[in-house]
Amino acid sequence: MKLWRRLAVVVLVFLMIFALSACTSNEPAAPEQPEEPEAPEEPATPEEPAANVFELALITDVGTIDDKSFNQGAWEGLEAYAKEHNITYKYYQPAEQSDTAYIDSIGLAVKAGAKVVVCPGYLFEVPIHTVQTMYPDVKFVILDGAPHAGDYNIEIADNTYSIFYAEEEAGFLAGYSIVKEGYTKLGFMGGMAVPAVVRFGYGFVQGAEYAAHEMGLTEPVQIKYTYVGNFSATPENQAKASSWYNEGTEVIFACGGAVGNSVMKAAEAAGTKVIGVDVDQSGESETVITSSMKNLSKSVYDAIAAYYAGNFPGGTSVSLDATVEGVQLPMESSRFEKFTKADYDAIYAKIVAKEIEIMDDSEVVEDAGKPAEEVTAADIPVSKVVVEVIK
Repeated sequence: MKLWRRLAVVVLVFLMIFALSACTSNEPAAPEQPEEPEAPEEPATPEEPAANVFELALITDVGTIDDKSFNQGAWEGLEAYAKEHNITYKYYQPAEQSDTAYIDSIGLAVKAGAKVVVCPGYLFEVPIHTVQTMYPDVKFVILDGAPHAGDYNIEIADNTYSIFYAEEEAGFLAGYSIVKEGYTKLGFMGGMAVPAVVRFGYGFVQGAEYAAHEMGLTEPVQIKYTYVGNFSATPENQAKASSWYNEGTEVIFACGGAVGNSVMKAAEAAGTKVIGVDVDQSGESETVITSSMKNLSKSVYDAIAAYYAGNFPGGTSVSLDATVEGVQLPMESSRFEKFTKADYDAIYAKIVAKEIEIMDDSEVVEDAGKPAEEVTAADIPVSKVVVEVIK
């Protein structure tokens, strides 16, 4: 009995093993799938050009780019080149008239990507002296000035181009033409007695003198002469111009940026004439008979063109005169009735040929034999012009 039970257990175990084997799949195991390779990294997207990048920059002085004068003339040259060559450009107006404010504005221009920075006016002389070493890879163009550290020891770095103009020649053309036109009661109303304005005025007196001799005038040409002490359009400047016109002045040479706007308003009320300055101001008022111009636009345009052509004239200072058409009168828009284009061409040719001696401010000082601060327009050696200096 015990033996039978043992046999039964063995058989039962065998049957269970067989049953489990029958339930097992005979299909071979699926081969192990290799891991999928990681997707390659996407190539880095090229960086977009930085926003608000401006290759060409102009920093204004005390004026604005629409002052119808010095700043505007420079801006028009920069803008013309930029538009023709699809180059980004911008102007910066300093918060105040100070070296620090000018340097800060230049810094903003450089930070925005400026390759060439144009600075119009002598007020930039000290700031440019500082920034030309701070930013050696940036080119600077300074108009009517040369960099120095406040001591007037000129230091022009290789990345700076200094441009002056023969304002005495431009002023001469204005004085000569207006006397040839028949006016003999004149006025010169300058902004501030800075070198460029002084040269305009001294040239104006000499031009009137030359014309008076040519015409054989027996009565002297009279010129009221002053500096108002600012470059602004103010009621005081307009009142001063009005008083001159009321006293018999026929034409005032307004040489002081926005001072011209005040003089034009006075002339409109008095029915008299104005000579504009720096740029062609004939569109500002019917009273503007002509303008004593420096070819600002052309000189800025040419300086920028030189940079892009790879021959920027850094480290140099030039004085653009009649020989390179650096000064002129806009005869096409002038409102002369007697002074002709032939008259203009004849006197211009004489200036180019150096047949006429036109003294600048330093030469007048030397001739006067007095300290510079004591010299005035009344010291210019003339015989047919009477200058009344009004302080």
